[in-house]
Amino acid sequence: MSRLQHSPNYYRIWKAVYFIIIIASMLGIYHAAQKADYIWRWYRVPQYFWTKEKIDIRAEISGTVASIESSGDKTRIVTVTGDDGSETYTVPTAGLKVAKGDFIFSGDVLGDYRVSRPGILLQGLWMTIKVSIIGIIFGILIGLVSGLARISDNPCFKWLAITYIELIRGSPLLVQIFLWYFVFGTLINKMLTLRGLPEIPGLWFGVASLAIFAGAYVAEIVRAGIQSIHRGQMEAAKSLGMTPFQSMRHIVLPQAFRRILPPLAGQFISLIKDSSLLGIIAIRELTKATREVVTTSLQPYELWFVCALLYLAITFSLSALTQYMERKLVQ
Repeated sequence: MSRLQHSPNYYRIWKAVYFIIIIASMLGIYHAAQKADYIWRWYRVPQYFWTKEKIDIRAEISGTVASIESSGDKTRIVTVTGDDGSETYTVPTAGLKVAKGDFIFSGDVLGDYRVSRPGILLQGLWMTIKVSIIGIIFGILIGLVSGLARISDNPCFKWLAITYIELIRGSPLLVQIFLWYFVFGTLINKMLTLRGLPEIPGLWFGVASLAIFAGAYVAEIVRAGIQSIHRGQMEAAKSLGMTPFQSMRHIVLPQAFRRILPPLAGQFISLIKDSSLLGIIAIRELTKATREVVTTSLQPYELWFVCALLYLAITFSLSALTQYMERKLVQ
């Protein structure tokens, strides 16, 4: 059997089987879509990544266009004179909508110009990346402190860490997001308002829920990684005159980090996907942005495929980075 597995034909056959399964799956999805009488419109997807928005320049008073003066090829100066005085507007030449002597009312369009800006999907992707990075950073800090407290000899620190870990791991993330946004967020902002301080945006309560949720799982990963290091390492460090803090920092944690890196990466990948729940508290991350576009464009197939591919790109990049770090640590 081992000889068969190492033969060139063995790998060729099973590689061919893999590609056959992938192609058959894609053809099956396409055939099902055709049976559903769905019209694919992939050409409309790019506009949701990058778009050009038309900005109208409107008159603020009623009156007559007294003069139009050229100022190069890019802009013209439009002067409107009326009962309320006169005003001057800068309008791009290509977007000019009025002529000299025209009578206009307040709110009429004098011209327009276009501004390129990121589309809704790109904005949602950036929001997902931003909240995930912040959540991961604070999740590591919370998890490291809680993990060390979990194995501490101090009963207060240890029991506090156990209480935190069990409470967070024992309740759904969706419920925690609701608590942070509607309960804790309301109470905190109410206290800030009473003291004349600015309110905290809802985004940060969503990030807090992600970070605290991830921190509980990171704490258990850190605890397991530290306890997997033989006790003799600590004893050897003490015999060299190191303090417990120095022993943990220079001896135990570097070794434990190599072991906890894969489960940490898995937890962070889960955190990126869990960030899709923030849409329920009006944070326009990738999933909420996709849902809004689907509602207006009626293109569920293309857009949800794109949404899945964008999440895959983020998680695959994190996975590849983790594998690179593992190889570096082994060397």
